[in-house]
Amino acid sequence: RLTERALSGVRVLDAGSLVAAPLVCTFLAEFGAEVIKVEPPEGGDPLRRWGMERSGVGLMWKSVGRNKKCITLNLRVPEGRELFKRLVVGSDVLVVNFRPPTLKRWGLTYGELAESNPGLVMLHMTAFGEGGPYSDRPGFGTLIEAMSGFAHITGEPGGPPTLPPFMLADGVAALAGAYAVMFALYHRDARGGSGQLIDLAILEPLVRLLEHMVVEYDNSGAVPSRPGNRWGVTVPRNAYRTRDGQWIAMSGSAPTVALRALGAIGRADLAQDPNYSDAQKRLERADEIDALFAEWIEARTRDEVLEVFDREGVAAAPVYDVADLMSDVHVKTRETFKKIRDPEIGALTVQAPAPRMSGTPGEVAHLGRPLGADNQEIFRSLLNLSEGAFEDLRAKGVL
Repeated sequence: RLTERALSGVRVLDAGSLVAAPLVCTFLAEFGAEVIKVEPPEGGDPLRRWGMERSGVGLMWKSVGRNKKCITLNLRVPEGRELFKRLVVGSDVLVVNFRPPTLKRWGLTYGELAESNPGLVMLHMTAFGEGGPYSDRPGFGTLIEAMSGFAHITGEPGGPPTLPPFMLADGVAALAGAYAVMFALYHRDARGGSGQLIDLAILEPLVRLLEHMVVEYDNSGAVPSRPGNRWGVTVPRNAYRTRDGQWIAMSGSAPTVALRALGAIGRADLAQDPNYSDAQKRLERADEIDALFAEWIEARTRDEVLEVFDREGVAAAPVYDVADLMSDVHVKTRETFKKIRDPEIGALTVQAPAPRMSGTPGEVAHLGRPLGADNQEIFRSLLNLSEGAFEDLRAKGVL
């Protein structure tokens, strides 16, 4: 077992709530950062009560709160903010998602905090970022999935725009936030730079992924409609129903794969025809080609289709539900999920850290801890509060 992780020695203050900002810290914690989760004394992070619970404990919190030390601190009162500033002085990274007016009112802007810690890397994550007319608006991932253009192009033709039933915008922004923090730490530690402020709008990383939509609109003014499971940049590409009522997804994104797919369904003749072998001309015949694949697949069971496609080197996969995913032999062999013991709820299966690193792999050391579980360690040992001062602050509701 390794005693050091990639981010051992890096201290992160997680002062965010709900998903996007805290998830940045979860990713850092998986690879060894010491993450101190700061929550209000009354109720803590609302994520603690999201979704399904076991024994009164939120399961989403258990997963997102993994590997973090948990303290309570009331930032609405001056004494709480003073303690928070002391924690900032001894930290490498601060992650917050308060709205800009709140940071200014509390004296917690980057400029003020960097005076006492010039090496501080501060990630300020908000729905829309600073500097525009929406900067002070509250916002959640759902709003971003709507405004980014994602919902507009998701769903069946003629149907309503479709929002994802999971934290897509928050998750994409969290990944962007984690690598932005690493950029800033590299600049500071490997190149002798200073700390810096990272202004991350949850809107922008998701917009960045909608590349085709942007360049096509800029080029032609075309506004894409909802294509269902098809995609206007490649064909074949769809989810197809099989004879036994299952579904498979396939993609011919690489030209060689598209031509192999035509051969696999008995239409090798089309693979030799310039009207079908050329990617742009295939797009012009998308309806015809899609119908050929739908008809061939519908006449066979899922296993029969996948056997042929696997043999012929065609990119296809079954459409899994979560039970299928977690029982898949490849997923189990890779140990994509880990069962973690927990003193509050017994055990919970969660996603293992990704990506896999040969020298400094991530780990799930423990699941999310109870509210304020690490108050003694952080306030008494790290900040050297006396027992009397600690108890007095707790009695006043500061802790």
